[in-house]
Amino acid sequence: MFVVNNFMMAIAQLIDFVLTAYMWIIIGRAVISWVSADPHNPIVRFLYEATEPLLSRIRRFLPISFGGIDFSPMILIIGIMFLQSFVVQTLKQIAMGMG
Repeated sequence: MFVVNNFMMAIAQLIDFVLTAYMWIIIGRAVISWVSADPHNPIVRFLYEATEPLLSRIRRFLPISFGGIDFSPMILIIGIMFLQSFVVQTLKQIAMGMG
């Protein structure tokens, strides 16, 4: 049974790492949007291509923009924080309950 426990803990930690990395990618995208970055730069292209699918969906359903400020990155980060505190913690508690 400890194998399943360790597997669930590893999955929870992996999900937590991926969500944290994606949150930093979103923050990088937000910072890049404040300056006039070269749109042909590979890093800038990666940041836009990695975040635009989710951000565009948020903008479509919740068109929140006040004074030219786009709040969709903040909403996505809040969603990631929710997933980290709910899904990851739930997986960890299930794994601890099995052990």
